[in-house]
Amino acid sequence: MQLARLGAFHQSRLSFMRQLLRRMKKENWQFSRPLFEVDAEGVGRAVYEAAGPQRVYSLVCFAHDLPPEKRSDRVIAEAWDATFALFDGRPDAADLARLAQNVPYQEAGRVSDREICLSRANRSVRLFEHVVAHLADGRQPDLAQLEDVGYLMRTTAVYGSGKFGAADRESLADRPELAAPFQAEMLTVFLIRAFTLDIAEHLAAARAPGRAARLAPALRRRLGVGNSTGLGLAPFIVNHPLLFNNWIAARETALARVRALPACDGETAAAFRLLVARAASNAAAWRSAHPLQIEKLTALRTDLARLGAHLAEEEDLAGPRPWDRLYRWGAATLSLEGQEQLVSLLLEPHGALVDDLGPGMSADESACFAIDGAMPLSELRRIAENIYAFARKIDWQQPHSCARAWYVSEEKLEPRLGERFEEPIADYEQPLSPGRDAARMLAAIDAWNGPDRLAAFLLRHPEHRHLARRCQIAAAAPYAEIRDNTIGADLLPIDLLRCKLSFFGATHFDPRSDRWVRINMFQNAPLPDELSAGPADDWSYPPLPMRASETAS
Repeated sequence: MQLARLGAFHQSRLSFMRQLLRRMKKENWQFSRPLFEVDAEGVGRAVYEAAGPQRVYSLVCFAHDLPPEKRSDRVIAEAWDATFALFDGRPDAADLARLAQNVPYQEAGRVSDREICLSRANRSVRLFEHVVAHLADGRQPDLAQLEDVGYLMRTTAVYGSGKFGAADRESLADRPELAAPFQAEMLTVFLIRAFTLDIAEHLAAARAPGRAARLAPALRRRLGVGNSTGLGLAPFIVNHPLLFNNWIAARETALARVRALPACDGETAAAFRLLVARAASNAAAWRSAHPLQIEKLTALRTDLARLGAHLAEEEDLAGPRPWDRLYRWGAATLSLEGQEQLVSLLLEPHGALVDDLGPGMSADESACFAIDGAMPLSELRRIAENIYAFARKIDWQQPHSCARAWYVSEEKLEPRLGERFEEPIADYEQPLSPGRDAARMLAAIDAWNGPDRLAAFLLRHPEHRHLARRCQIAAAAPYAEIRDNTIGADLLPIDLLRCKLSFFGATHFDPRSDRWVRINMFQNAPLPDELSAGPADDWSYPPLPMRASETAS
């Protein structure tokens, strides 16, 4: 539960994208595109439908003519190449007219509780034109360029849970298809991916009628949806301790089940070796310009080569409890990046054993919000000293221990991180440092000479209510708290970002600073029209290098 390890997480079978595709495959969801009205300049609208056993969801897309100078990944942008809303049901003409007046303006517009998610995306300047130009010329785009970028468009936000008037999470949580975390958001991105590919082919056909090619199926799958994510996402796992506990607990339970297996058959061993080779190929193609990530990638590539060599030993997966032995070997041999990649790989061949944990990754956080004021204060002290033992080892009077402060931007109402001793932000600090706040609460308890009841203590010290609540949650939820300093001078917010995004199922993390990162979503996944015909869950590690015939039109 330390930041450096959380910041080395990789996607796994329990990631939310993969849960979504497995469900849609199992339930035989049907997909269609009832509307596609986009002109030769790439301006217009489209609707993509996803029909499950009980309900239909529609992605309403608006394509815009965006001047290059207005294209920006910043959350403060005011115009985009495309904007989207996930609609609950099938929109009629009045719905489309209403959405056209609001969705293109994103935060400046307003949506209703018929909308579940709001999103926007910009084209990849490097790749989008390359793909359109090559298709218009009747040729397939260059595979190396596709793999270097990995997407035609990247989103800068996928908003849900009631933002800007959209449906509240509570109104949707009882739907089986949306019960697992972030399923509506993942469905939105899955359908956005189809739109980005369709509009590129449409523009190529408009540019060269009768001559333009369509993307080869294998190349289409190679393209995902990019995403630029910054500090707005970082505090989520601190603000949702019970939910975060359930994510980590599912992952740890899955790992424990695999490690407890008494033996490994030859077929599973062969499949695992192939997965390691595919993971090594993925690591070789993973690019970043950030010094820290370059260092981690170098270690990961070395680790996977070492793992492959270890698996080549004749008896490596023979004998009792082979997965436990392999896990222990990795813990003693590999870097954090390699260790966490190994954890994800260990789960991969064991879907029948671990996939049932996915639905338990959601949480009713309202059930744990009330504080038990009857708890003896001595019991709260015991809990806090156990959970926040790390905080007692930090000298919070030292400037480097509390150099940062989280606050909310007045302009965008988004979380930001500032320098406490360089900016006038301390008065606006958000309660996102449980470690420091626990140390303060324990000091107040040490000085308390009143009744041994939490209620009495909080009546005198209401500033510690939030920490008392966190203690009571974490007492029953062992993975609710990050056991690390979230305001220190050496904090890397990208560790928080990567942890959350790995649970989404993101790949190819490319930090652009310590505060924002680019990722890829659904790369190599089946497209909506392919989901019924092939496997739904053999895409998270890319296939081994393609043959020339696979890139042909």
